[in-house]
Amino acid sequence: MISRAILVLNAGSSTIKAAVFVNGREVARAGSDAVPDHGAALSRVMADLAAQGHAIDSFAAAAHRVVHGGEALGTSARITPEVRAQIADCIPLAPLHNPHHLEVIDSIAALAPDLPQFASFDTAFHASIPEVATRYALPCTPDTRGLRRYGFHGISYAALVEALPRQTGQPLPGRLLAFHLGNGASICAIREGRSVGTTMGYSPNAGLTMGTRSGDMDPAAVLELARRLGVDAAEHLLTHASGLLGLSGDSFDMRALQASGAPGAQLAIWHFCYWSARHAGSMIAAMGGLDAIAFTGGIGENAGDIRNDILLKLKWAGDVPTHIVPAQEEAFVAREASNLMEGPEFAA
Repeated sequence: MISRAILVLNAGSSTIKAAVFVNGREVARAGSDAVPDHGAALSRVMADLAAQGHAIDSFAAAAHRVVHGGEALGTSARITPEVRAQIADCIPLAPLHNPHHLEVIDSIAALAPDLPQFASFDTAFHASIPEVATRYALPCTPDTRGLRRYGFHGISYAALVEALPRQTGQPLPGRLLAFHLGNGASICAIREGRSVGTTMGYSPNAGLTMGTRSGDMDPAAVLELARRLGVDAAEHLLTHASGLLGLSGDSFDMRALQASGAPGAQLAIWHFCYWSARHAGSMIAAMGGLDAIAFTGGIGENAGDIRNDILLKLKWAGDVPTHIVPAQEEAFVAREASNLMEGPEFAA
């Protein structure tokens, strides 16, 4: 294992989070929220890490969480000019994320030109999903190119697959129903350690009711919203003003909704649990049965009432072990970078 520090960077649409790992152990953390300028925010984050004793020249590598790798980037990779170009090619698929990933990648390259950089992709874990599950029922024409289900939260699910056997001391269950429940929420059908289905699709807006995202909707309803509001306003509504926030009329925070006695808050909770269980049935079908259930993410790990409601709705599937697995996405990204650094391609 590489012994020097690895810098893990996660550039969101309006945030930057950074963590430092040495031999797989987190030793420092910094972040910046509500950032209009990711370059300036990165400077503040790097200054904070330097104040903690982790200057840029102390790192063996920088590793990035990248939301979209498209069809070409199905595994973690060293960032070369070709890989950078492929990340850029995916900007139309993730316009709120991939541009910021590239901005941070380029900023690190400017600060430390010789520092190796690596990327792990949220879409990569789902590269094993069969075509019948990723293909929309559309004709294959130039106009429909790239319109398919990709799936997201893949780094979270890949980390869960690694962590669960360590946590239980038992082999990974053959048919594992995994819930990543947070402000973004999805389910993954994991058979023999590989994704065979997931609820998110072309974008992270598909599937479950989420904090501010609508989840699944009839395409005709989406088109009607676009006609009424215009495309940009409809997109904003579906992505930033729907989900728990839209249903409750008050908050996207599950803790606040659980503490509220308002009818809208209760409806939002019911909706979240109902659609989580309903989509779970589809994922169980994709696996051909069920051997265990795992929860991760902020809601999945901490909201016992929500877990219990979903599990009660899934009693029909049988009595199977249920696990709570703390999210370990950043540690996974660091391990992926370390493994690549030890491989023959890096040595060459």
